[in-house]
Amino acid sequence: MKRLAIDVQPGEYAVARLDRATPVPAGLLDPAEPGLVSITRTPGELSVVCPAARAPETATVDTDWRLLTVRGPLAFTLTGIIAALSSELASAGVALFTLSTFDTDHVLVKAADLSRAVTALRAAGHEVDDVNGA
Repeated sequence: MKRLAIDVQPGEYAVARLDRATPVPAGLLDPAEPGLVSITRTPGELSVVCPAARAPETATVDTDWRLLTVRGPLAFTLTGIIAALSSELASAGVALFTLSTFDTDHVLVKAADLSRAVTALRAAGHEVDDVNGA
Protein backbone atom coordinates (compact mmCIF):
# COMPACT_ATOMS: atom_id res chain seq x y z
CA MET A 1 0.00 0.00 0.00
CA LYS A 2 1.17 3.46 -0.87
CA ARG A 3 2.17 5.63 2.07
CA LEU A 4 -0.76 7.88 2.91
CA ALA A 5 -0.88 11.28 4.57
CA ILE A 6 -3.62 11.30 7.20
CA ASP A 7 -4.85 14.24 9.26
CA VAL A 8 -6.54 13.85 12.63
CA GLN A 9 -9.34 16.40 12.58
CA PRO A 10 -10.12 18.46 15.67
CA GLY A 11 -13.15 17.82 17.83
CA GLU A 12 -15.51 15.01 18.65
CA TYR A 13 -17.83 13.49 16.05
CA ALA A 14 -21.12 11.63 16.29
CA VAL A 15 -22.80 8.98 14.17
CA ALA A 16 -26.56 9.38 14.28
CA ARG A 17 -29.57 7.46 13.00
CA LEU A 18 -32.96 8.92 12.18
CA ASP A 19 -36.07 7.34 10.69
CA ARG A 20 -35.77 7.07 6.91
CA ALA A 21 -38.68 9.48 6.37
CA THR A 22 -37.16 12.22 8.54
CA PRO A 23 -36.27 15.39 6.63
CA VAL A 24 -32.63 16.45 6.78
CA PRO A 25 -32.40 18.51 10.00
CA ALA A 26 -32.37 22.26 9.36
CA GLY A 27 -28.95 23.89 9.46
CA LEU A 28 -27.01 20.63 9.41
CA LEU A 29 -25.49 21.49 6.03
CA ASP A 30 -24.75 25.13 6.86
CA PRO A 31 -21.41 25.83 5.14
CA ALA A 32 -20.54 28.42 7.81
CA GLU A 33 -20.31 25.66 10.43
CA PRO A 34 -16.95 23.85 10.59
CA GLY A 35 -16.40 20.14 10.24
CA LEU A 36 -17.42 17.22 8.08
CA VAL A 37 -21.10 16.43 7.71
CA SER A 38 -22.22 13.36 5.79
CA ILE A 39 -25.86 12.46 5.26
CA THR A 40 -26.94 9.16 3.75
CA ARG A 41 -30.51 8.03 3.19
CA THR A 42 -31.21 4.34 2.60
CA PRO A 43 -34.55 2.53 2.38
CA GLY A 44 -34.24 1.88 6.13
CA GLU A 45 -32.65 4.96 7.70
CA LEU A 46 -31.22 8.45 7.50
CA SER A 47 -27.63 8.34 8.79
CA VAL A 48 -25.71 11.44 9.80
CA VAL A 49 -22.04 11.84 10.63
CA CYS A 50 -21.27 15.28 12.05
CA PRO A 51 -19.51 17.17 14.82
CA ALA A 52 -21.04 15.89 18.08
CA ALA A 53 -22.38 19.30 19.07
CA ARG A 54 -24.49 19.37 15.90
CA ALA A 55 -25.99 15.87 16.19
CA PRO A 56 -29.77 15.92 15.69
CA GLU A 57 -31.55 15.91 19.06
CA THR A 58 -34.22 13.45 17.91
CA ALA A 59 -31.70 10.89 16.62
CA THR A 60 -30.21 7.77 18.11
CA VAL A 61 -26.66 9.05 18.57
CA ASP A 62 -23.31 7.35 19.15
CA THR A 63 -20.66 9.86 20.26
CA ASP A 64 -16.97 9.97 21.17
CA TRP A 65 -15.69 9.44 17.61
CA ARG A 66 -12.57 11.11 16.22
CA LEU A 67 -12.13 11.77 12.52
CA LEU A 68 -9.05 10.88 10.49
CA THR A 69 -8.97 12.16 6.90
CA VAL A 70 -6.71 10.87 4.14
CA ARG A 71 -5.19 13.87 2.40
CA GLY A 72 -6.61 14.08 -1.08
CA PRO A 73 -7.82 14.39 -3.61
CA LEU A 74 -7.46 10.70 -4.38
CA ALA A 75 -7.84 9.31 -7.88
CA PHE A 76 -10.77 6.95 -8.39
CA THR A 77 -8.29 4.45 -9.87
CA LEU A 78 -6.55 3.97 -6.51
CA THR A 79 -7.51 0.70 -4.89
CA GLY A 80 -7.30 -0.77 -1.42
CA ILE A 81 -7.08 2.41 0.67
CA ILE A 82 -9.94 1.60 3.04
CA ALA A 83 -8.98 -2.09 2.99
CA ALA A 84 -5.42 -1.27 4.07
CA LEU A 85 -6.45 1.19 6.76
CA SER A 86 -9.10 -1.21 8.04
CA SER A 87 -6.61 -4.06 8.19
CA GLU A 88 -3.98 -1.97 9.96
CA LEU A 89 -6.48 -0.73 12.53
CA ALA A 90 -8.05 -4.16 13.00
CA SER A 91 -4.60 -5.61 13.72
CA ALA A 92 -4.31 -3.03 16.50
CA GLY A 93 -7.77 -3.90 17.84
CA VAL A 94 -9.28 -0.56 16.80
CA ALA A 95 -12.91 -0.52 15.61
CA LEU A 96 -13.74 1.96 12.88
CA PHE A 97 -16.47 3.62 10.87
CA THR A 98 -15.58 4.69 7.33
CA LEU A 99 -17.00 6.97 4.71
CA SER A 100 -15.81 8.28 1.39
CA THR A 101 -16.34 11.52 -0.46
CA PHE A 102 -15.56 12.54 -4.03
CA ASP A 103 -12.08 13.71 -3.00
CA THR A 104 -10.98 11.35 -0.25
CA ASP A 105 -11.63 8.74 2.42
CA HIS A 106 -12.38 9.26 6.10
CA VAL A 107 -12.06 6.92 9.07
CA LEU A 108 -13.67 7.48 12.45
CA VAL A 109 -12.31 5.76 15.54
CA LYS A 110 -13.47 5.99 19.13
CA ALA A 111 -11.67 8.75 21.05
CA ALA A 112 -10.35 6.20 23.55
CA ASP A 113 -8.65 4.35 20.67
CA LEU A 114 -7.19 7.39 18.89
CA SER A 115 -3.67 7.08 20.27
CA ARG A 116 -3.56 3.37 19.42
CA ALA A 117 -4.90 4.10 15.92
CA VAL A 118 -2.30 6.80 15.25
CA THR A 119 0.47 4.50 16.49
CA ALA A 120 -0.72 1.64 14.26
CA LEU A 121 -1.00 3.84 11.17
CA ARG A 122 2.45 5.31 11.72
CA ALA A 123 3.89 1.82 12.26
CA ALA A 124 2.39 0.84 8.89
CA GLY A 125 4.36 3.67 7.27
CA HIS A 126 1.69 6.35 6.99
CA GLU A 127 2.27 9.99 7.86
CA VAL A 128 -0.24 10.98 10.53
CA ASP A 129 -0.56 14.64 11.46
CA ASP A 130 -2.25 14.92 14.84
CA VAL A 131 -2.35 18.50 16.05
CA ASN A 132 -3.86 17.22 19.32
CA GLY A 133 -0.87 15.02 20.08
CA ALA A 134 -2.41 11.53 20.20
